[in-house]
Amino acid sequence: MDSGTPPLRSRRGRAATGRIPLAVVVVDADGLVSHWSSGARRLFGHSKEAAVGQPAGDLMPVSGALTEDRTGRVNGPYDMYGADDELGPELHGRSSYPTAGRAKLSDPGRPRLDVLWWAYPLAGPGTGRHLVLAADIDQFRGDVGDADTGRIAPSFSLHTEFADSQSLAGQLPHILPNMSVAESERIVAQVLELGYPVLEFSHHDRVPVTPDWGVPRRVAGRPAHANGTAETGTAGAGRAYGHPAGDPVPAPDPELDLEYAAVRERLEFLNEVSGLIGSSLDLARTIREVTSAAVPRFTDFAGTHLRAAVLAGEGFPTGPPDVTTIWHRVWVEHNDEPGRWDDTVPVGEAIAFPEHTPFFQCMVTGEPVLIPRLSEEDGDRISAQFEKRDLRPLINNRSMLLVPLKARDVVLGFMVLMRRQGRQPFDDMDRTTGAELAARAGLVLDNARMYTYQENVADTLQDSMLPQIAARMAGCDIATRYLPGTRLGRIGGDWFDSVKLPGSRTALVVGDVMGHGLNSAAMMGQLRTAVQTMATMELPPAQLLRNLDDLAQRLGENYLATCLYAVYDPIRSELQIANAGHIPPVLVRAADGRSELLDLPTGAPIGVGGVPFETVTVRVGPGDRLVLCTDGLVEVRGQDIGAGLAALCESAAHPAASMDHACDTIIRALNTHGGRKDDVALLMARLNGIPAGDVAEWQLALDPREVARARRLVRGKLYDWDLPGAVENAELMVGELVTNAVRHARIRHVGLRLVRTDALLCEVTDDEPAPASLLGATADDEFGRGLRIVSRLARGWGSNSSAQGKTVWFEQALAGKEAYVVRK
Repeated sequence: MDSGTPPLRSRRGRAATGRIPLAVVVVDADGLVSHWSSGARRLFGHSKEAAVGQPAGDLMPVSGALTEDRTGRVNGPYDMYGADDELGPELHGRSSYPTAGRAKLSDPGRPRLDVLWWAYPLAGPGTGRHLVLAADIDQFRGDVGDADTGRIAPSFSLHTEFADSQSLAGQLPHILPNMSVAESERIVAQVLELGYPVLEFSHHDRVPVTPDWGVPRRVAGRPAHANGTAETGTAGAGRAYGHPAGDPVPAPDPELDLEYAAVRERLEFLNEVSGLIGSSLDLARTIREVTSAAVPRFTDFAGTHLRAAVLAGEGFPTGPPDVTTIWHRVWVEHNDEPGRWDDTVPVGEAIAFPEHTPFFQCMVTGEPVLIPRLSEEDGDRISAQFEKRDLRPLINNRSMLLVPLKARDVVLGFMVLMRRQGRQPFDDMDRTTGAELAARAGLVLDNARMYTYQENVADTLQDSMLPQIAARMAGCDIATRYLPGTRLGRIGGDWFDSVKLPGSRTALVVGDVMGHGLNSAAMMGQLRTAVQTMATMELPPAQLLRNLDDLAQRLGENYLATCLYAVYDPIRSELQIANAGHIPPVLVRAADGRSELLDLPTGAPIGVGGVPFETVTVRVGPGDRLVLCTDGLVEVRGQDIGAGLAALCESAAHPAASMDHACDTIIRALNTHGGRKDDVALLMARLNGIPAGDVAEWQLALDPREVARARRLVRGKLYDWDLPGAVENAELMVGELVTNAVRHARIRHVGLRLVRTDALLCEVTDDEPAPASLLGATADDEFGRGLRIVSRLARGWGSNSSAQGKTVWFEQALAGKEAYVVRK
C-alpha cells in the first residue's frame, strides 16, 4: 500500500475497507511525467526512472484527459470505455477543470486491471500541469462494481494523517520524489479548493457522460477495445463530475441522461450554494460568500456590485437606478493568477455605469443579460464607454452573464459572471441558473442589508443619546467609556452625564434603565433629560432623585432605573452624593493610592416610589479620582457581584499616565469574560480642586454706585493674576451683570465671584429667582442690551435659578500667553 495513501469513499455513504493504494502522478504542460510515485509503479508497472520524462498517455489509461490519435486509439495498450476521437481535453494545458474516468488496462504479461482515475489542473509556475490520481477498481468489488449504481471520489478522511491540507502537503514530497514542500502546498490548496471529481457508475448505461458545465462536455461512442472492436455485454458506464452530486437515475438514452444530469447538476449547485451563503448577517461577509460560491464551478470570474445606499446601510433604495446611480464593486473572485485584475476592476471602487452597456441594461431592466461570446468588436465597444479604463483584456472573447440582485422587485446590485475561452459558453440554462442564484443571493443580501440598517439606526440612536462631555470642567478632568451590549440591536439603557452648575460646581451622573432595546433607550433619554433640567435648578442630590422618582411613576409603571447623582464643589473640595439602587462608586485617594467603595445608603431604584433618598457629603483632596460605572462592567454570570466590585477597586487604583489610560485599564481588567451581553457606561473624574488663590469673592450693596466698584475690583484682581489682556472685556461684562442684579434684587446683597482656571469664570448672584433672558431691544430702548453684550463677548454664558435666587455667569477665554500661565 502506498505510504500515506488516503482512502476512497463512496458518495452514497459506503466506504472501501481500509486505505486504498493510489497512484500519484504529476504531468507537465507537454504531457510528460514529472513526478511518479511508488503507488504508480505498483499499479502501472513502470519504475520512476522509466516513467519520468515519458508521455503520460503511454503509461496511464487516463481517458478524456490525454492526447489521442486520429484512429480513436488512446496512446497505450489499454481498453477504454468510450474511446474515440471526440474525447475531451488534453493534459497539455487545454483542460482547466477537474476530470475523472474509468479504463481497463490490458498490459501483456500482467493481469487485466480496471482503473479509476482523477485529473486536477494545477495553476502557478508551469501552467498546464496536472495532478493525476489512479486506483484499481478491484479494491471496490462488492461496494460499487457489483452494484447497479455507485459514486466514487478520492477524499482524505479525518482518521488519516491527511486530515488537513498542511499535513497532506507535508506528505506529498515523500510520495513524489523531487517535489518541494512549497510546490506540494500549492498543489494541495488547488485540489482542495476545486473539490474532488466524482465517478458515477450505472450498469444500465452503456456510455460515459460528462454533463458538468464546468468540464467540457462530451458524449462518447460504444465501448471499444484497444484494437477497435466493440465490446459485447453490459459495461459499466462512467460519468465525470466536477463535484459531488445526488443519487443517479438510470436512463438508457444518453442524450436524455445528459439533459437530466445537467439539470440535476444545476439544482445541486444551487442547493449547495444556498447552504454556503447567508451564514452571517454581516453584509460584507455575505457578499464575499455569494461571489466566491460561483467560482470556479459556475464561472471563471465573478464581480458583485451594490448600490451605494445599500452598502451604506441607509435603508431600502427607492426608485429604479439610472446613469447617476453610484455602484460599489464590493468583491471580485476569479481563478486567474492572484492580482490579475486588481488594477482593471479594483475592489471598493465607486462607479456609475454608462448607459449603452450591458451592465446598465441589467441594472435598469432587472433581468439577466446573456452574451454567449463577446467578440473583439463588442468588447472594444463596451470598453470604450469607460474613461481611463481598458476592459478589453478582461472581457474580450469571454462569455458573459449579468444577473441582478433583487429584493421586493428592487435592484440592490448585480453580478458580473464570465467564462474564459476553452470553457463552454453560458447558455439559456445557465441564464436560468444564474438568475436563480441571484434571486437567492438577493434575499440573503436584503436580510443582511436590513440588519445593517437596523444596526446603524441603533448606533445612531445610542450615540445621539450619549452626551458629548467636555474633558475639562471647572476644577476637574473627566473621561468616559461606553461599550454597547452584544444583544441583537445592541441598544441599552445605560448612560452617563456631566452638568455645569453655578459656583464652579459639576454634577456627575450615571444611570441604568432596566431592560434593553428601543423602549429602554427611550426611557433613558427621558430620564437623562429630566436630570439635566433639574440639575440646573441647584437641587440637592437627594431631592433631585426624589423628583426623578416621581416623574418615572407618572410616565408609567415600567419605568425602572438605577441612578447615582453626585455634585462636586472644587472650591470646598467636597462631594455630595445620593444613590437610587445603583452600585456604589469607587474613590481613589491621590495621597496614598488607596481605593475604596464609598459606603452610601443604597436607596431604591427610580420608579419604585415610597423610599427616601439620602445625601452624603464626602471630603476629597486634589487629584482624587471618582469612578462611576454601571453593573454591566462588574457583573459576571455565576459569580457574586462583590468579586466584580473588588476587581473594579483594584484596577481603578493602578497608576495611569492619563485619564483615558486609566479608563482603558479598567475596561481591560474587567471586560475579559466572553459573552458579555449588557452594555457598559463608565465615567471617571479627577477632582483637581481650585486653589483659594484662584478664587475672589465680594459682596455688593444694592446701590447703583456699586457697579463702578465692581469694575475696579475685577480690574485689580486680574492685574494681580497677571491677566491684563482680559481686563477690558471682563470689566464691561461684569458692569452689565451687576447693573442688572442691582436693579432686580429684592432685599439681600449682590454676590460677585471670579474663578481662574484655564478660562476666567465670573458669577453674579442675587435673590430674584426669575431667570435672566435676552430681550429684543431696539435703538430707542434704554434697557435690554446688557446680556446681548455678554453673549457677544463671552465664550459662554448662562443663568441658573433656584428658590433662593439666580446666578448669571459667563466664561471668558484667555489669550494664549495668559492661558499658558494659568495651565502652568
